[in-house]
Amino acid sequence: MSSSPSTRAIYPSLRDRRVLVTGGASGIGEGLVEAFVAQGARVVFCDIADTAAAALVERLAPGAAHPPLYRRCDLTDVEAVRALVTGTEAALGGIDVLVNNAGNDDRHTIEAVTPAYWDARMAVNLRHLFFAAQAAVPSMRRAGRGVILNFGSISWHLGARDMPIYQTAKAAIEGMTRALARDLGRDGIRVATIVPGNVQTPRQERWYTPEGAAEIVAAQCLDGRIQPSDVAALVLFLASDDARMCTGHNYFIDAGWR
Repeated sequence: MSSSPSTRAIYPSLRDRRVLVTGGASGIGEGLVEAFVAQGARVVFCDIADTAAAALVERLAPGAAHPPLYRRCDLTDVEAVRALVTGTEAALGGIDVLVNNAGNDDRHTIEAVTPAYWDARMAVNLRHLFFAAQAAVPSMRRAGRGVILNFGSISWHLGARDMPIYQTAKAAIEGMTRALARDLGRDGIRVATIVPGNVQTPRQERWYTPEGAAEIVAAQCLDGRIQPSDVAALVLFLASDDARMCTGHNYFIDAGWR
C-alpha cells in the first residue's frame, strides 16, 4: 500500500531548490512534479502533451509555495533541449536538480527496425539525456553542487520482449551515468540512474491485461503495483542533501521483480 501524503518524508534541503523534470505531464513524470512541488521546490517541467500539462499546473498551483511552470519541448531536437535548459535557468536563476525522465517504450520487433527508426528511438530515449545534462552542468558548476537523475528501465535487466532498441538505449543510460558521475564528481555534481519496475500508469495499462498485471505482481517479491508516488519517493531522496554521498550507481524501485 502506498503511503499517504501526510506520512511521506519532508526534505528541508529541497525547499526552493530549482528542479527541471522532462516528460512531466503524465505518468511517472506527473508524480515527480507533484512530489517536488509538495517539497516546496521550484519546478519547471517539459512535455509535448499540452492539455495534460495545463491540467497538472491547474491542479497543483493552488496552495503551492511555487506553482510549477510548464514548457513545451520536443526533446528529439537538441537545440530545443538547450533552449529549454537555458530558459529554465533564466526563469529559476539556475538549475540544482535535473531529472531526465522522458522516454518512449513503444513496442517493436527486430525485423521492423530501420536506420531511421533506430535514430528516432535513440533521440527520444537516450540522446536528450546527455545534452540536457551537458547544458545544465555549467550552472551546477557555478553553484558548486548539482544532481542529475537519469531514468533507466528494468526491461533490459529482465530481457523483455519486443523492444530491442528501447532496451539498448536504456542500457546505455547506465553507462552514461557512470561516466558523468566520474567526470563531474569533483564539481560537487552527483549523477545516478533510477531503474523502475512496472509502474502502474495509464500508458502501461495499455500493454497489460488484468492477467498480465497479475503475472507481474506474482514475479515481484512484494504484493501490489508500483505507483508513480513510490518512484517519486526514491527520486526525492536522491535529489536531497540526505543522499550527498550517493552517485554513480543504479537505484532500483521494482518491488523485487525477477
